[in-house]
Amino acid sequence: MKLINNLLIQSDNLSALNWLLNIKNLRHSIDLVYIDPPFATNGNFTITNGRASTISNSKKGDIAYTDKLIGNDFIEFLKIRLKLIKELLSDQGSIYLHIDYKIGHYVKVMMDEVFGIENFRNDITRIKCNPKNFKRIGYGNIKDLILFYSKGKNPVWHEPKEKYTEKDYEKLFLKIDNKGRRYTTVPIHAPGETENGNSNQPFKGILPPEGRHWRTDVKTLEEWDKEGLIEWSSTGNPRKIIFADERNGKRVQDIWEYKDPQYPKYPTEKNNKLLDLIIRTSSNENSIVLDCFCGSGTTLFSAQNLNRKWIGIDQSSYAINATKNKISLIEKSFFIQEVDYDFIDLIKKTETRPCVSV
Repeated sequence: MKLINNLLIQSDNLSALNWLLNIKNLRHSIDLVYIDPPFATNGNFTITNGRASTISNSKKGDIAYTDKLIGNDFIEFLKIRLKLIKELLSDQGSIYLHIDYKIGHYVKVMMDEVFGIENFRNDITRIKCNPKNFKRIGYGNIKDLILFYSKGKNPVWHEPKEKYTEKDYEKLFLKIDNKGRRYTTVPIHAPGETENGNSNQPFKGILPPEGRHWRTDVKTLEEWDKEGLIEWSSTGNPRKIIFADERNGKRVQDIWEYKDPQYPKYPTEKNNKLLDLIIRTSSNENSIVLDCFCGSGTTLFSAQNLNRKWIGIDQSSYAINATKNKISLIEKSFFIQEVDYDFIDLIKKTETRPCVSV
């Protein structure tokens, strides 16, 4: 199946998800879903003179969206939609659900049921703001969480890396060789014994420590030694040399600092760099990315810039207008003057033209 045009849909997302499932060949074709649903705050979020309130139950402005479902009603609301999303996900698909600390643990239990606890990948902590000094019984809250699940065992995955800082180099690569190159060393053995094979043979007359085996075969270890890539301690302990300038960055961990925009155009608007990371990691070029709580359109903006196809859904007119405005800001090129997408209003039952090939 190939999505000809990107889709922006104004609708209740339950209706829109069912509508998408009825499109031939769209089922099991979406590689990535990111959603940032309401957080069960029992409040309303407003916009005043083009500026969004970042707290619920603001007394000023027009209501952008209502967040009145709480407790079991909220969990059931999400569960129904997640079951439909699972049907749309490809076998290599993933979902990232953004939620807060008050309800997130209940959401995780429900997602374990829908997607299978064996497909739970990460509980990612997202630092969202600067430290707060409000008086309260409890510690200041500067984070929320993102629950990452795959549909199956082999999701799309592009190892995310980030650049080392100068402090990283000083901390992680403590040694400097006679050419001035920073390096560190790591053990050449690993836990677990092997009865057969080359990983339990003597290297330079040395066997792996009891209960361990060589990380590679002895022939490779000997080649490393000839190339000067083995450092021998004063007690004769061999370790592999890792040079800082040969590393292409450090692996991204499960604590991310992507603070919210200071002056959002839409309530709970997210940092586009957060979406860039998720989309680069868990989708391929031309993969379809879905956000059925698309809000201001940050997911769609990032997907477009990273050459993915996208589908966005929201029932709020404020969200649809914010999304259209954000998409219009995407940098144009000589070859591409406008982002190509179809707008479909399932509330008014209008659409611009056929949007999916079958």
